[in-house]
Amino acid sequence: MKKYFLLLFFFLTVVAQGQTKKLVWAEEFDKNGLPDESTWNFEQGKARSNNEPQYYTKELKNIHVEDGKLIITTLLEEVDGVKRYTSARINTRGKKEFTYGRVEVRAKLPQGRGIWPAIWTLGITGSWPAMGEIDIMEYWGHDPNTVAANVHTRDYNHTKSNGRGGKITYEKPYEDFHVYAVEWHNDRMDFFMDDKMYFSCKSKGEGIGEWPFNAPQYLILNQALWVNFKAGEPGIDDSIFPQQFIIDYVRLYEINE
Repeated sequence: MKKYFLLLFFFLTVVAQGQTKKLVWAEEFDKNGLPDESTWNFEQGKARSNNEPQYYTKELKNIHVEDGKLIITTLLEEVDGVKRYTSARINTRGKKEFTYGRVEVRAKLPQGRGIWPAIWTLGITGSWPAMGEIDIMEYWGHDPNTVAANVHTRDYNHTKSNGRGGKITYEKPYEDFHVYAVEWHNDRMDFFMDDKMYFSCKSKGEGIGEWPFNAPQYLILNQALWVNFKAGEPGIDDSIFPQQFIIDYVRLYEINE
């Protein structure tokens, strides 16, 4: 059914809140197996940032499409007698890049202490954080009723303790599918969970170090693990695995105001 949605709505124009939105690209995950490699790149090996302990793979046990949905599964496995967390991370770099517009993803979150799924983008040039990072959705299993959005740039990021972000409280968000979205304009980004806008990040007009978001970005979907707990707090709850991050669709709209 999804392919018929795409054919029907590809050129659909929707008028809402004074904006004209036109669907220009959609990933409906219609073909079973691995995600389409004409759109998605697979990142493989040990995670490289944030002290994350997981290994990313391209194996069907960690990532596959089934019944119109992308399923990213995080596992706790024994590899050569050693405990290992495995998961998946895919991106559209060099295959689907975009500047401005509404990116929306319908997804169902995993649950449990240590889980850290995300829907986010990075700029295509430069190093982090100067390239710019847009976290459309971040969710930490140890804070189970909170969904977050964050924006990182060279001059404003968590390493400087001046990062910009917002949160929405929603009881047990992992029980159902929700739509997570950003509407990216040249001077601001508005973040949504379902139909509710809960955070807006506005350009301060301070230059590219503050606002590198007038250049292309690419999309990333992944399920990581969080280990940076405060001293004395329990760590990852190994009893929760396997955990699945399920993505129903990704859609990109052009916005004309």
